[in-house]
Amino acid sequence: MGATTTLTIEPLEGVTFGAWVRDFDVRTLDEESFAALHDAWMDYGLLIFPDQFLSRDEQNEFARWFGDLEIKAAAISNVTDAESGKGGTGDVVHSDDDDDLVKSLKGNQGWHFDSTYMPVQAKGAVFTAEVVPPGGGDTAWCDMRAAYEAMSDEDKELVADLEAHHSLYYSQGRAGLLPKKDVGGGYGMYGYHDEEVSRRPLVKVHPVTGRTNLCIGRHAHDIVGMDADESTALLDRLNEEAAQPPRVYQHQWTEGEAVLWDNRCLMHRGVPWKMDEPRIMWHARIAGEAESETASNHR
Repeated sequence: MGATTTLTIEPLEGVTFGAWVRDFDVRTLDEESFAALHDAWMDYGLLIFPDQFLSRDEQNEFARWFGDLEIKAAAISNVTDAESGKGGTGDVVHSDDDDDLVKSLKGNQGWHFDSTYMPVQAKGAVFTAEVVPPGGGDTAWCDMRAAYEAMSDEDKELVADLEAHHSLYYSQGRAGLLPKKDVGGGYGMYGYHDEEVSRRPLVKVHPVTGRTNLCIGRHAHDIVGMDADESTALLDRLNEEAAQPPRVYQHQWTEGEAVLWDNRCLMHRGVPWKMDEPRIMWHARIAGEAESETASNHR
């Protein structure tokens, strides 16, 4: 895995991916340690860094080592003043199922890749925990490399040349969670665009590792050339079969932790929690390279 002398890598137990990076301050990253860290990222897909307590600027700086930013660190939170830096002293939004912020948070609880609904899919993300609710607020990831490898030969042949459309309108609409207005929280109406709906192959080859994975998730719909009901049934089945042990890891957050994941090969979801408890997370999204992450109908 390259020069790892400066890193302590501890693979997650019982799952096909993911590792802890112990005793390392990401603020000290240099070219040598970055090379080792990038190798680990390619191997494991998900890296967890305890006890970081990054500022927003530090989070963005860390994320920029891996590429340009699609979105600077923005709050994923049910606290109204999360962006103010006051540590969650504002109102906790939880009771109104018709509230646009609640809809956005609940939408994130479905399995998905980030930005597949945009012309260029995100490469990855750095996620940090500021306020963790005692009642949960976990995040889960799913290894779509292992999911593809576990498929039957028949299913691999079935999906080999298929493409599906990807739309945030579709995924939020199907869940009954379309917003009435600006959803706020640092994202605005990001993803609700009027460009042509992105179309992506169900089978993706990672541009660095060469490993094959499925690219589906809640945003995928209407497989090209397939009856709508047949398409929905197939995508639902593939999503359900993918998100099974040992391909799923659910992370119980500790405040101050940072996580880096590869959005090209891992799906993720927020795990429902008691939303009367405050939760403040920060998400910096790493832009994908156009050469490998552009939707097939936007090239």
